[in-house]
Amino acid sequence: MLHTMILVGLTGGVATGKSTVAKMFKQCGAIVIDADELAHEVVKPGKPAWREIVALFGKAVLNQDRSLNRQALGNIIFGNPKKRRQLEHIIHPRVAREQQRLTRQAARKNPKAVVIYDVPLLFEAGIDERVDRTIVVTANRETQIARLKTRNSLSRTEAIRRIRSQMPLSKKIHLADIVIDGTRPPRQAMQSIRRIYLDLLK
Repeated sequence: MLHTMILVGLTGGVATGKSTVAKMFKQCGAIVIDADELAHEVVKPGKPAWREIVALFGKAVLNQDRSLNRQALGNIIFGNPKKRRQLEHIIHPRVAREQQRLTRQAARKNPKAVVIYDVPLLFEAGIDERVDRTIVVTANRETQIARLKTRNSLSRTEAIRRIRSQMPLSKKIHLADIVIDGTRPPRQAMQSIRRIYLDLLK
């Protein structure tokens, strides 16, 4: 690579505090690209991915305004690995292209930029092979459950099922270059993130 821009993959488990960490990196001066936002963007009504999804799953997965009903789609793919793979096959390549475009744009603006790619399926989708460093945000299971109950109004059983549907955090920690504790008080968390950011800048 000629430029010194660094691309960092940021992930974690559900409700470990990944979004909060991404915001803190942004406050330090990093450029944050959010995979979920890109996924929302590529499936907007009328776009090619949207058309493919409607062709595959039918109009039952649409809201009144023709936008995707994520709940309905989630219910279909949650217990059906084949359908989930089909959906990922439609969305992931488009999100990847968009991320690469935004990363190039960031590098042109600032050749020394620290770009944080906030992506839930960093390891599962093999995206870790396309980034320079990986960061995993962790929290203990009780914290995850408590946050899911509050934030998503899930029952304890539903929260545990949501956590178990992901790659175990222990495995992500093992694969990560940097691990951040997502349960630390905001001031302490900000201090450690600023240190990591300055290291990444070097």
